[in-house]
Amino acid sequence: MNSIFKIIELFKAFLLEIGELSYFAGRFFKEAFRHPTEFKEFLRQCFYMGNRSLLLVAVTGFIIGLVFTLQSRPTLQEFGAVSWMPSMVSISLIREIGPIITALICAGRIGSGIGAELGSMRVTEQIDAMEVSGTNPFKYLVVTRILATTFMLPILVFFGDAIAIFGSYLVENIKGNVSFLLYYNQVFDALEFSDLIPATIKTFFFGFAIGLVGCFKGYYCEKGTAGVGLAANSAVVFTSMLLFIIDFIAVFVTDIFYDM
Repeated sequence: MNSIFKIIELFKAFLLEIGELSYFAGRFFKEAFRHPTEFKEFLRQCFYMGNRSLLLVAVTGFIIGLVFTLQSRPTLQEFGAVSWMPSMVSISLIREIGPIITALICAGRIGSGIGAELGSMRVTEQIDAMEVSGTNPFKYLVVTRILATTFMLPILVFFGDAIAIFGSYLVENIKGNVSFLLYYNQVFDALEFSDLIPATIKTFFFGFAIGLVGCFKGYYCEKGTAGVGLAANSAVVFTSMLLFIIDFIAVFVTDIFYDM
């Protein structure tokens, strides 16, 4: 019986958190279209989240391209289908692997950073001081960060996809002596707008989810230094789960739309 009550309590807490997150998202849309716009802070957050994540995204994308090609090549060789490697790699990376892997990396780096930063500001009462001084902390701290993640993640995904495809080309060039021009001609021949558009649209939702959950966890951080660590950790866990849910919905909707 105790275990059943615990499950019920956990389920209630989960629903309560979903409701609070939905209210938080509604407040974001309400504040986002109000003046004044914190444009300088928005640009600063874009630089912080985008530029400083480039190296991590580039290294990860390059390794994914190398490993994916090295693992897939022997299987295609058995069927005499090595010539399909550029098409297979590019479609797989653009449609699914690139967006979700880059989003998970950014959830770990950016989401935890936002949760820890806002959590420490809440614990040290900096957010309360901003409210007392007449500044809108939600507009300055939350709206700018959510907008920055929403707009920067698609750029990071494009960058990571390009590096991953280049890593795949290097393997093909070494193993199969495929020229740069031939490889990329096959890549662009295989890709269609039906591959690019849904993958691009869902990256905006990925970025929004990362910023929203990170800001939510940090903004309502519990008191004490332990609360800051908990906010950062829970931001990554909750965001990762939410990313997979969004990805499933995006794939499901895309499949319905293109089957019509």
